[in-house]
Amino acid sequence: MYKRIFKEIKKYDTIVIARHIGVDPDAMASQIGLRDSIRLTFPEKRVLAVGTGSAKFHYIGNLDKLENIDNALLIVTDTPDKRRVDIASFDGFSEIIKIDHHPFIEKFADIELIEDDKTSAAEIIMELIKNTKLLCSSDIARTLFIGLTSDSNRFLFDSVKASTFRIVADFLEEYPFDMYKAYQDMYARPLSEVRLEGYMGHNLEVTEHGVGYMKITDKDINEFGVDSGSPGNIVNSFNFIEGVYVWVTMTEDVKNENIRISIRSRGPVINKVAEKYNGGGHKFASGARIKDFDESMKLINDLDKELEKYLKSKEEE
Repeated sequence: MYKRIFKEIKKYDTIVIARHIGVDPDAMASQIGLRDSIRLTFPEKRVLAVGTGSAKFHYIGNLDKLENIDNALLIVTDTPDKRRVDIASFDGFSEIIKIDHHPFIEKFADIELIEDDKTSAAEIIMELIKNTKLLCSSDIARTLFIGLTSDSNRFLFDSVKASTFRIVADFLEEYPFDMYKAYQDMYARPLSEVRLEGYMGHNLEVTEHGVGYMKITDKDINEFGVDSGSPGNIVNSFNFIEGVYVWVTMTEDVKNENIRISIRSRGPVINKVAEKYNGGGHKFASGARIKDFDESMKLINDLDKELEKYLKSKEEE
């Protein structure tokens, strides 16, 4: 499959690389890393990485403007379904390739490389580079390392395998970069977010079976001087709380008129619940966008039921 994708990349003079709405480090790193690798390999090609950016991820790189597209190849990274692709129109593309590590939701591309056992889309791009004639550099390796590290929560998630460490070691050896500086860029946080994290911990509520949830209103967002994406970025900080197996941030997003949901789990599978609420994701890391806090509490109740079933199954083992 890697060689087939490389063959298609060779065919097109214009290539656009998109990813999902609500950008995160893996989505942005995978598209920028792939863009820069194709540009390095084929300097004569026009290669664009597009989508709504985020000042928070400025250390990953810059995105491009999408203009005058005709007979182009579209590559979509880190996105399992068409409705979540961050692109205004699919017009002008002769072919679509999907490169993704989420569980399959729908087929929307001509070629679909789905490896849901990988930590990240960035790890798949690393494998694509390793197994084809695509070129790499220290800057590209650093970008992809950031995506992989972010989506694996610094190698803590169960998607991390020996092959994950192996490919990171191979890239570090062949394309050395300052890993310490990369970590500084990824995990440096403004004081406002640190204070918000304290507030979230103080206001954490826990259901009967151990679903922890935090409501963050628009008033809270304004008082702490953060944006509506900040609570979701903090969600991994609430891992390893005794008696809490699933934890959720529910953040009011006035601009988009919805509630942004981020869900993490240390046991029960959560992505099927998220799919019921206009969301989805991985078995133990998912998200959703819902209309109001009343609906978000229905999601919490569903998660609590899933957790109850999970705890009973563990007792029976």
